[in-house]
Amino acid sequence: MLDYVIRSGTVLDGTGEPGRQADIGIREGRIVAMGEVEERGEIEFDATGLMVAPGVVDPHTHYDAQLFWDPSASPSNLHGVTTVIGGNCGFTLAPINAEDADYIRQMMAKVEGMPLAALEKGVPWNWSTFGEYLNALEGNLGVNAGFLVGHCAIRRKIMGADRAEEVATDDEIAAMRVLLGQSLDAGGLGFSSSQSRTHSDGDGRPITSRHADRREMLAFCREVEAHEGTTLEYITNGCLDSFSPDEVDLMTAMSVTARRPLNWNVLTVDARSADRIEHQLSASSSAALAGGQIVALTMPTLVPMNMSFRTHCALFLIPGWDEIMSLPADERIAKLADPAVRAMLDERARSKEAGVFRGLARWGSYVIGDTYAVANDGCAFRTVAEIATERGTEPFDTLLDIVLADDLRTVLWPNTDDGDESTWAMRAEIWSDPRAMIGGSDAGAHLDRMCGSNYPTAFLDDCLRGRKLVSVQKAVHMMTGQPAQLFGLRERGLLVEGYAADVFVFDPATVGSEPARLVYDLPGDTPRLFAGSVGVARVLVNGVETVRDGAPTGAVPGHLLRSGRDTVTVAPVGV
Repeated sequence: MLDYVIRSGTVLDGTGEPGRQADIGIREGRIVAMGEVEERGEIEFDATGLMVAPGVVDPHTHYDAQLFWDPSASPSNLHGVTTVIGGNCGFTLAPINAEDADYIRQMMAKVEGMPLAALEKGVPWNWSTFGEYLNALEGNLGVNAGFLVGHCAIRRKIMGADRAEEVATDDEIAAMRVLLGQSLDAGGLGFSSSQSRTHSDGDGRPITSRHADRREMLAFCREVEAHEGTTLEYITNGCLDSFSPDEVDLMTAMSVTARRPLNWNVLTVDARSADRIEHQLSASSSAALAGGQIVALTMPTLVPMNMSFRTHCALFLIPGWDEIMSLPADERIAKLADPAVRAMLDERARSKEAGVFRGLARWGSYVIGDTYAVANDGCAFRTVAEIATERGTEPFDTLLDIVLADDLRTVLWPNTDDGDESTWAMRAEIWSDPRAMIGGSDAGAHLDRMCGSNYPTAFLDDCLRGRKLVSVQKAVHMMTGQPAQLFGLRERGLLVEGYAADVFVFDPATVGSEPARLVYDLPGDTPRLFAGSVGVARVLVNGVETVRDGAPTGAVPGHLLRSGRDTVTVAPVGV
């Protein structure tokens, strides 16, 4: 008898081919039969009228900490995700010196928006090596999870606090390379780094990886090349706007040296910035000519995201805003009341230099969320434009007046979608461009500010009943087979006999995401944005139900994915 049989569903196997009606038989966590399966199963699920797809592979998450208090990786699990890749952007919880634990916690709270209380109360911090960190996770996972090795942790462990902002010596580079090699031997999936100007540590100082030179970066890449089933991930200033020639040269050299693909996060698409987008994608073309591969991650949906003038968010990253937004709250309030400062901030947010952040300057489209002052009664759940018309003030002034009345605590919901059909057409074109891949949810990070984890169901909803920019089978391929191939995941990402039984069953008539809402369920009673799913009938991880009718089962059948054992080497592919 089989362990589990899915009957009569429309199978989208992850290759992009049209769906076909078939049964799927599962035994010991593997797909052992497809087509007309005569053998009965201990569990039989009738999928008539439903679509059966591989589990979604999310290539860019920050579940490094959350998995300790939430093995299910919620709410990603509720949206069909069965495999997550963590350790991105150069930020990992290992390797670590014991005395640096607080520094790492403070850094993760700052750059990735993980509540400090959750990091302190929900993570054991009982490891030193990367292998010990992986071992601490093994055996208690509701999803399959693999982790890159972060540059910041390696640099901190070898160079310490005193030399964090220095260029490494040859001896230090050699020691860091040895440490990376040990971490990859233990199962790290590759190397990740950030040299973005937007990334600062808990003290407000540039993260240490921003001080790495070309020698150091390529030394790490030579080490990656020596380990089977590894890859590269990198964030730099050009990810926000336009890559400089030096950045393109370094990214290309990294891929060529490691003989691995390099992915970066995140390509934002706006038809008004067509030149910027093509310039960013041209880095992939340049790399291909040199024998490398650079892949841009891009989201297929608009991410539910809120903001506040009190706590760090995307507004703080607008060029020219940092000087004001980094001030203590009382000084910030005084500056934001100054008409000259307001004019400067508005102008900078609309300028070409603002790059991908220009979309934030649609002040009238912001929806006011929670408010706190009597002066703001009646503002909640209305657009700034509506309130501005009522008050007879300009939208930006209206927004700031509301924010100042609340001592900066107002919750803001920006609407980054202007409904521009040309932008959505451009997005659809880029989804099919071999220089790009769907991903970039940042799930597990910026917990009280954004919720990108719902993109699989939101995308399917759009493909089936919304804009219908791509077919459902192509959308499934983009979220399953394609990322699995880029990371070299062994026998995952497709519904094929012999492959792991990671399965996502959904109702094409209803699949979608619930609206994001703030819940207080993190360690330390800290909040996060959470979005449930609609129309998700079953999610199986290694043949075991982890989600049943949209609700988690509590099962923990996930595997800790280790390089070499669970991944194969993927050589750069020219585009």
